[in-house]
Amino acid sequence: MSRVRVHNFSISLDGFGTGEDQRLDAPFGHAGQRLMEWAFETKTFRDMGIHGESEGSHGVDEAFASGWGSCVGVEIMGRNKFGPQRGPWEDEEWKGWWGDDPVFHTPVIVLTHHPRPTLEMDGGTTFHFVDAEPAAALEQARALAGDLDIRIGGGASTVRAFLEADLVDHMHIVLVPILLGRGERLWDGLEGLEERFEIEATPSPSGVVHLIFTRRRRQPPG
Repeated sequence: MSRVRVHNFSISLDGFGTGEDQRLDAPFGHAGQRLMEWAFETKTFRDMGIHGESEGSHGVDEAFASGWGSCVGVEIMGRNKFGPQRGPWEDEEWKGWWGDDPVFHTPVIVLTHHPRPTLEMDGGTTFHFVDAEPAAALEQARALAGDLDIRIGGGASTVRAFLEADLVDHMHIVLVPILLGRGERLWDGLEGLEERFEIEATPSPSGVVHLIFTRRRRQPPG
């Protein structure tokens, strides 16, 4: 069966995956770009056309960042990763933060309490707006992904919901040496999570620490 994965998800030392006051010109709120600065210098992110046209780095950060797209057939994201609007859609003509050719190039399931028509973009990205709990959303994603994996793209509340439902098989979390103090925390309500995963930590010269969570073998009942 395909795996459910999280990749390149950055959090602060105090556990925040985004800052407070997220808005159109500040996707990470008051955190600015600090949570993702480590990634902007990598070849993977430069190849996406994000922050610069140089070739990008090939070191530790790139080794982890490059796993983002491998064998992924669908992304599931929360509505706030698609855009900053809240409540009923005020403008369905706006197509999200990602431009006419989003980086995903796969179907994307956007979790929202306000579904809207499917949005087809250039490059093979199609946004499906779905009001569903994690298990139901994952079932829809598997139908779209075939034998490929499903990536949980964020934000923090979406990743946390899939962890609470015990649906994540592999997770790459990047610990960034900053303190945000406020925003959306990843770990709230997840006490004992480490019992479900083997965890490896790899420090990078950039100052971040890459944490890899690999699901432990499930024990048969009885």
